[in-house]
Order: sequence, then structure tokens, then C-alpha cells
Amino acid sequence: MVERDLKGIAMDDLAAAQKAAIATAETMRREGAKVRYMHSSFVPNDGRCMCFFEGESAEQVQSLNDRAALPYQRVTEALDLRA
Repeated sequence: MVERDLKGIAMDDLAAAQKAAIATAETMRREGAKVRYMHSSFVPNDGRCMCFFEGESAEQVQSLNDRAALPYQRVTEALDLRA
């Protein structure tokens, strides 16, 4: 999971960031990495955004976000418990 502070972000910029995460994950998969973008949750009132990825490690997901030049506060392992 990638935690972001995107307070004040325009919706077009949020969409562009999501597209960059998806495209970078696809590029990394073509290079042999087992990583993919899953989904995000955005809280407009305070700008918090949680982006969920599937990967082999938090370091791999951090690398994806660095390559995509996406800002983040923290990258950490998380479990997706949706029903």
C-alpha cells in the first residue's frame, strides 16, 4: 500500500497519476517484475490517497512509484480484506 498526501490535487492530475502508476507497472511486468496496480481510494476532504499494488515486496512497489515520479509518504505491506 502506498500512502499519499494529495491535498488540493486537481481531478485531472489525480487521473494522470493513476495512469502513470498503471503504465509503469505494465512496463515493469514486461521487464520481468511481478507487480501490478490494483486500485486506489481517495479522500478529497483531506487529500489522503491509498494506492494498492500487488508485488513481491514493498521495495519493488516503492521502485515503481519512484520510476513513475509519484509522490508518497510511505510504502508498506498491507492485506486487502475486501469481501
